[in-house]
Amino acid sequence: MAKNKAKQSSKRNASSVKTNPGTVAKPVNEEKTENITKDAEENKIIAETKEDEKESKENSNSESKENTDLKAEENKSPENSMEKKDKKITRECVIKRETKETNITLGLRINGDGNADISTGIGFFDHMLEGFARHGNFDLKIIEKGDLNVDCHHTVEDLGIVLGQAIAKTMEDKTGINRYATFIQPMDDALVLVSVDLCSRAYLNFNYEFTKERVGYFETETLKEFFRAVSDNAGMNIHIKVLDGENTHHIIEATFKAFANALKIACSDSGRCGVLSTKGTL
Repeated sequence: MAKNKAKQSSKRNASSVKTNPGTVAKPVNEEKTENITKDAEENKIIAETKEDEKESKENSNSESKENTDLKAEENKSPENSMEKKDKKITRECVIKRETKETNITLGLRINGDGNADISTGIGFFDHMLEGFARHGNFDLKIIEKGDLNVDCHHTVEDLGIVLGQAIAKTMEDKTGINRYATFIQPMDDALVLVSVDLCSRAYLNFNYEFTKERVGYFETETLKEFFRAVSDNAGMNIHIKVLDGENTHHIIEATFKAFANALKIACSDSGRCGVLSTKGTL
């Protein structure tokens, strides 16, 4: 009787384990152990993945912060500050001057294209100023009415005053410019040297004596008055040396072209940081 009960109990336990065809049945306890192990492995993989993602995010944030700090340092650098400042500098102006002797409106753009629109009432003077604009790559517009019924002195000198004021205005900020320049201009028989210094101090050195009184309606002695007025009002040194020449037209034209080329170089960006002076200012 006891043996029959044991057999029946064994049959019931065996029937409680379901099997698929071709599959070996496993005990319930073994299946539970495998499931726990599998879950633990999956949880471990998930944890490792989250840790990797966290580390990657931290690295990304660190790199982003480093890049931000680097950009901040670059923005603080003098070169970058100067570059930004230069973008705000406008190298152009319009000057008006009216007296009983002359009425002048002058527009100057230092970093121009060499365009000129000149009307002074003195043909040769207009021609010289057009050459100045072209060779200096300046945009220059001048409308002038002077007392030419007297002579050309006031018209030439007063224009020198206004041009000097315009140069001073456009070059008020001398940060990063060359400041100095020397140019030797040949023109057929003529050879003229011009040196300039945008130092905010006026000085003219020009002692050439012309043998011819006029070129057209332009009085040759007024050339010195013109450059003296430019020097005084621009606050710059101008040295002019006529090294050779016979033709007065050529000598004067070479002088204007040499001045234009020297001024263009002096006004140009030197690539340096700050003002070219041990004083720190000009």
